[in-house]
Amino acid sequence: MKKIVSIIMLAFVIFSCGEDNDDLLAPVQTKAAITFNFTHNWDTTTINSSNLQTETVTNAHGEIMNMTRLRYLVSRFELTNQNGEIYSFNGYKFTDLSNETTYNFSPDNNIIPIGTYTLKFIWGFNETDNIDGAYPDLNSASWNWPEMLGGGYHFMQFDGMYNVNTAPMPYNFHNGTARVSADVFEQNFAEIILPTEITITNNATIEVKMNIAEFFENPNTWDLNALDTSLMPNYDAQKMMQANVSTVFSIGNITH
Repeated sequence: MKKIVSIIMLAFVIFSCGEDNDDLLAPVQTKAAITFNFTHNWDTTTINSSNLQTETVTNAHGEIMNMTRLRYLVSRFELTNQNGEIYSFNGYKFTDLSNETTYNFSPDNNIIPIGTYTLKFIWGFNETDNIDGAYPDLNSASWNWPEMLGGGYHFMQFDGMYNVNTAPMPYNFHNGTARVSADVFEQNFAEIILPTEITITNNATIEVKMNIAEFFENPNTWDLNALDTSLMPNYDAQKMMQANVSTVFSIGNITH
């Protein structure tokens, strides 16, 4: 009789322990919140608000440059998983390198299933979104692209001086809609497709790195002595900028 009671008590203890362990198990996480963080560099040199206006760099053509302003816009972020399912995010990201609070982008609809993804976004606005005067925050930032050049908005404003050690001259590397001829315009946005896989296992920040030097070297080596200012109405210059932006961005660290 004592043996039977002991067995029953042992079974009760094991059952109770099993219940306790189940209660302590954390629920399996299936979704995650994501944020994008844009960082900026000139090759191996970090560029941010602290050194934007003081750093001197050399472009691929050999011109020594400084930077007084760099602002740009990207939009239509998409993450595609390994099954080909696409998760799209509302909004656009306007970045001013002089203001580090603009480096982060957290979409309103930022919850996705955990998994492995690749990232795509638009450089500037596509034809659907590039509506003249449509965005009050961009209007107040003087981000409008002239109506005589197609209207809508800038994709980038990048200004400074080149040949700074010899005979300094200004450059205005501004990108937007390409003017073909009077009243004829060509959309000039670019799809940025980054093939590096992004594995999301928890809430995460995805670093997107901008190498500013690439604007001047790939595939077009930029000669600022020939193309420095008045680039906005220059069709060929606008198409060269569109081509060169394709290698500017890459995936950096994924922080969970």
